[in-house]
Amino acid sequence: MDTKELYREILNEHNINPSHKSDMDQPTICLNGVNPSCGDDITLKIKVEDNIIKDACFTGSGCAISQASVDMMIDLIIGKTTEEASFLINNFDNMIKGKVTEEQLESLDEAASLQDISHMPARVKCALLGWRTLKDMLSTSKK
Repeated sequence: MDTKELYREILNEHNINPSHKSDMDQPTICLNGVNPSCGDDITLKIKVEDNIIKDACFTGSGCAISQASVDMMIDLIIGKTTEEASFLINNFDNMIKGKVTEEQLESLDEAASLQDISHMPARVKCALLGWRTLKDMLSTSKK
């Protein structure tokens, strides 16, 4: 199996069987993210205790890339501090911009499967939706 086929399988698995697509009672932070150009719409919820992301989930609808990307992101951030989550957001953003180091790419685990999105400008906003929503959440919570 070649790398591109493996990446497609990862993307499809997260889209068809997302681990974190559910609702949450009493999240610490909740924010809606929308990509009006293609109709992606998610609501991201996280529970933060002692600066650690204890749980996260999302609801909403959109294309396979937006849904899989947010699910992969949540896999990465649960159990991390908000600073570590911000570091991962930065790494993902660098990957999408084509400016990622090998170390940054490794930190993204399965989310690295979206690296080729950088060559598809129309899909970049889809892949970034969950990550930008999380970035907005974390920056709002620090105020």
